Amino acid sequence: MSNSVKRHVLISGASISGPALAYWLHRSGCAVTVVEKAGSLRAGGYPIDIRGTAIEVVRRMGILPRLRDAHIDSRRVTFLDSDGGTVASVSPSAVARGVEGQDLEVRRGDLAALLYALVRDDVEFLFDDSIDTLDTPRARNTPSARNTPEAPDAPGRYGQGVDVTFRSGRRRTFDLVIGADGMHSHTRELVFGPEERFHRYLGYCFALFTMPNTFGLSREVMLWNTPGKAAALYAVGGDDELHAFLNFHRPDPPFGARRGRGTVRAPDVLHDPDAQRELVATAFAGAGWRVPDIVDAMRHTDDLFFDTAGQIRMPRWSSGRVALVGDAAYAPSFLTGQGSSLALAGAYMLADALATHRDHTTAFAAYERDTRGFVAMNQALVDKGAASLFPTTARALEQRNAMLRDLVTLPSAPARPAHSALTLPESAQ
Repeated sequence: MSNSVKRHVLISGASISGPALAYWLHRSGCAVTVVEKAGSLRAGGYPIDIRGTAIEVVRRMGILPRLRDAHIDSRRVTFLDSDGGTVASVSPSAVARGVEGQDLEVRRGDLAALLYALVRDDVEFLFDDSIDTLDTPRARNTPSARNTPEAPDAPGRYGQGVDVTFRSGRRRTFDLVIGADGMHSHTRELVFGPEERFHRYLGYCFALFTMPNTFGLSREVMLWNTPGKAAALYAVGGDDELHAFLNFHRPDPPFGARRGRGTVRAPDVLHDPDAQRELVATAFAGAGWRVPDIVDAMRHTDDLFFDTAGQIRMPRWSSGRVALVGDAAYAPSFLTGQGSSLALAGAYMLADALATHRDHTTAFAAYERDTRGFVAMNQALVDKGAASLFPTTARALEQRNAMLRDLVTLPSAPARPAHSALTLPESAQ
């Protein structure tokens, strides 16, 4: 930075984009606080992909070798028909159109742990807390973001800031606030309004959970399909545990209104695990293969994650001194496989813009200008066949199966250009 006065930045969310952004902001001279509603870092987690431009981001962070060590290196994806018969068995890179030997697949928790280890000694973390209210900027003589109740009279830095009240009751003031709190971002809701304004529902509901590995799988994926329904089992190693995935087509979302204070939801499926289990079980009633066993495991799991497949599309990613990054600003949906890659690349681009431009308004504008095209290309993957793994009609399923059989005998398709469509600037390093 050209100015020696430190910015004090609050980041909401300690998953992927939050710690990645914290790393680059600290490198550029910012004092960073990360608040996370969970009581601790989330371990384990389902497999995620790191591809294209994001590979260069983690290389610049110095964690690429450790991520290569954590690479799951799945050997095959086996597609099954309604009775459990094999349709095709292909390499994961052929399905995802990735670059074999370069792209990475790691547990989400492994990536989060590496990012946290990079910054935990340099960044303040507030676990088991969250933003309750934001008092958006106005001209005033504000106390420093580092103020505590024991030192309330420290001088202000710029005469402006964002007053933050946390759920715990503590109050602090920051120069900038960044929402990195996921697709259902509370930060976004506070500043930009209800999620339904920006949410694009893609026609699917899904459930993720773990279950015992009674199938004897190792470093592979099994995917069962009938029209409008899919059940997948991910074996990430020699563990006794599988990551299970149940996905089903539903033309309309299973609730009245999107999340948002004061809205009426009918029923409140997103907040009711029992309702989620019942909805999924009903969708898969009468399914073949081992799907009844998977559904039964879902009913008894203690780590069920249920949501809808959707995207966040916003006309702008910042307002005043508050900006958004990762899924909070531009969730692409799991159908693209690019959520973590966009989070890493977006965090780098936002930090670079703030390091390059002292004025936050100019920085946020540069971040959007230089990143939006990359985001748009990757979000558009859902309209270019990314959802073809989950056909909703018998005809579409047969076409998909024919394509898979061709993959067994034909060379893999080239990598998707969208994965590497962003050239990273050098100034954030």
